[in-house]
This record gives sequence, structure tokens and C-alpha cells, in this order.
Amino acid sequence: MKWFKADLHIHSVLSPCGDLEMSPKNVVHSLKQQGIEIFAITDHNRMKNCLAFYNHALKNGLTCLFGIEVQTQEDVHLVALFDNHQNAFYFEDELYNSLMPIDNDPDYFGDQVIIDENENILGMEPRALINSSLWTLDEVVDKIREYGGFCFPAHEDALNYSITAQLGFIPENLNFVAIGITAKCNLENLFTKFPYFNKYAFIRSSDAHYLKDIGSGFTEFYIESPTVAEIAMALSGVDGRKYCI
Repeated sequence: MKWFKADLHIHSVLSPCGDLEMSPKNVVHSLKQQGIEIFAITDHNRMKNCLAFYNHALKNGLTCLFGIEVQTQEDVHLVALFDNHQNAFYFEDELYNSLMPIDNDPDYFGDQVIIDENENILGMEPRALINSSLWTLDEVVDKIREYGGFCFPAHEDALNYSITAQLGFIPENLNFVAIGITAKCNLENLFTKFPYFNKYAFIRSSDAHYLKDIGSGFTEFYIESPTVAEIAMALSGVDGRKYCI
């Protein structure tokens, strides 16, 4: 086993709030500068750029995990990660059909660009990705796990779109192993506000929408291989695997 440095929450040009510089070449170059070996592309409610980043990362010695940031009916953000790419796309298809049918306004929200690994524009996503699924939080978690994915609440220390911001607590029946925190999160302050958080593992990520933010938050994993399954085991401390933030 060995240590891997990971940033598991990064947006691409597909996210309307993401900068148009968030292309495979630019992101991978920035990640290598920061010494990050594993990353996940987690655009809002869509995975159309994951393959482009995966292919470019592979050619440059990095591991790109297929991910997505889902916005539930309650306006809660969850990050889902998948090892099985086909299952990831099956999940994405169902999720897309659950989104409210609202067209994107690029002048207001920004462009939603689908690209290939060489930055060629393949198209624009017409549906507004910054809106909620009709699925409830429980339904989203069940769907992710049904397709073999691993999920965790995003940015739990944030004032918006976290479970605690929207619901006031993390429901125990969801059985999360870990929760996500922002790059600047102070764990001592977080434990003071939510003492029961000490039962969770933590995933610190950059949630980068701009190149300058890549690597600002990261987590290190002591694992056998750079996979979602290994990361999940490290967060649970299985067979000597571990993590460090």
C-alpha cells in the first residue's frame, strides 16, 4: 500500500458556475503542479465531461474518478463517486430524467460546455444543471448505492446546500461513512457546533471552480490502488488502510 494525495471535488467547464479554463489539459496540469495523484470531476447533476478528463489524466499518470455533485429535492448537495463507468452513466441517465425541466440561461448562470480531452467543444448542455432533482435525499442515496457508487455529503461546514444547512442535522438512517468539508474548514470549530460529527471520517476537497483553487483542499489515502472502493475502505480503516486530512 502507499499514500495517494487526492482532491475528490472538482468542477469542469460543464458546471455553469465553473470557469471556462477548467478543461482537461489545464486541470491536469494544475493537479500535477500540486502533487495530486487522484481527482474526481464532480459537475452539477451531469457527468458528460468525465470521460474526457479520465482519458487525459490516464495519459499523464493521474487517476480521474467518475463523479457527480447531485442537488436533491431539499437543495442538499451530495458527491457520488463510481468505479464502474457504465453504472455511473446509468445513474446519470436516471438522475437527468429527475431534474426539473428548466432550460439553462447562459447569460445568467453561465455556459454548460461539453468537451473532449483535446478541448474541442462537442456541444452545450441545454437543461439548467444548477437546479434540483425531484428525488429526495433518501432516494438519491439509495440510487447511488444501487448503482454501486459511494457518496458523501458535500461541504458540511458551508452555510448553503449542505445537509446541516438545509435540514439542521444528518439523518442517521443514511449511514454515511464520511462527510465532505471545504478547504478552509476548521475542524475544532465544526466539532464545537456539531459534536456528533466526530463519528464521521472527513474528506477535505477544493470544490474548485477555478484553476487557482485546485489543490487548496485535499485528502491523503493510504491504499492499495487509486479506486473508489479502496478510498471507501480507507475512510472506514479497513485492513490497515487509512486517511489523513
